[in-house]
Amino acid sequence: MSFSRTDRSRLAEWWFTVDRQLIVLIFALMGAGLLLSLAASPAIAMKRSFATYHFVWRQFVFAGLGAAVMIAVSLLSPAQVRRLALVTLAASLAGLIAVLFAGTEINGARRWLPILGQTLQPSEFAKPGFIVMSAWLFAETKRRPDMPALAVACALMIAMAVLLILEPDFGQTLLVGFVWGALYVVSGQSRIGAIAIGAIGAAGAGSAYVMLPHVQARVDRHFAGSAGDHSQVDRALQAFMEGGFFGRGPGEGTVKIVLPDAHTDFIFAVLAEEYGVLACLALLALFAVIAGKAVLRARSEPDSANRLAILGLALVFALQALINMGVNVGLLPAKGMTLPFISAGGSSTLAVSLTLGMLIALTRKRTGLANVKKPRLVATRPSGMQKSSANSMGRGS
Repeated sequence: MSFSRTDRSRLAEWWFTVDRQLIVLIFALMGAGLLLSLAASPAIAMKRSFATYHFVWRQFVFAGLGAAVMIAVSLLSPAQVRRLALVTLAASLAGLIAVLFAGTEINGARRWLPILGQTLQPSEFAKPGFIVMSAWLFAETKRRPDMPALAVACALMIAMAVLLILEPDFGQTLLVGFVWGALYVVSGQSRIGAIAIGAIGAAGAGSAYVMLPHVQARVDRHFAGSAGDHSQVDRALQAFMEGGFFGRGPGEGTVKIVLPDAHTDFIFAVLAEEYGVLACLALLALFAVIAGKAVLRARSEPDSANRLAILGLALVFALQALINMGVNVGLLPAKGMTLPFISAGGSSTLAVSLTLGMLIALTRKRTGLANVKKPRLVATRPSGMQKSSANSMGRGS
């Protein structure tokens, strides 16, 4: 793709201002996801009596749609990104309410809405909208002290937490709560408030363990090593040991046959067994570089709302990846959280595409009005005065 510097089209402006290295890295991540879908999905599809490449074709379709969404969103200005975030958040909150009454129950949780024969997970789409709007509200607390922006941000966090807990989805609750708390601290809010928020979060996690049997059982299984979710983690760890540094080879893995979630929650273990620990480290580095480039760009962003939004979007992207990998290597209890662009799942792929589209849009280089050279102002007299001056000069001569 090539454009002239004199081209003033929107696409040309995007091309000269976008971080092209970041886009290449993101597409490399999407390509890795498609490659791993070929490794992990066929065994699951046959086990569930689907066509062999059922999940593979779905992954390709959603990856194509996700790429289109990401590029389209990256064309937007920061103001348009915030408008899109507001619409997305409002629609997602409505979806989170609807899922409590009409959602599809899977493994004891209602997180999915049936739409046209497909299932949609509103919580995935709520995250980018929630982060961008929270960032704007935190920035407004400094720019406009008369505006109740902090109170609105707190109310928004409470609403998100309540709706996610009712599903229940404690993994997503902890994720968005941590990112929201990080934005609170980075935006320079009250230290006492930050301590209070940390205490509330810790108390909430402790209460969930004490009062909710399924949370207690999952945590206890993780630390005790008893049967249940932990058995999947044990098999995932076995895949790491079987794969070694260089893997057993493409198609030679066996963990995908015995793990029911090998194409989603435990696809990282499939990568470890077939391609080795070195490939896992390369994938981890890819996530780290994408998030790191975004954070570096945020440091030079003069607008506080944009800066906070970039940090929040990069953080939720990186943390979700770390949580999934942490579950695969036995550091965390199973949470049902996907690995961005790698795990199968239409809602996850499209939501991550929306997240990264917003991230690309906000990290584009922009020439502010202050950097535009303005023509020098030359003092001129009214035309009548100029004429009279000329006449007087004529008479004087």
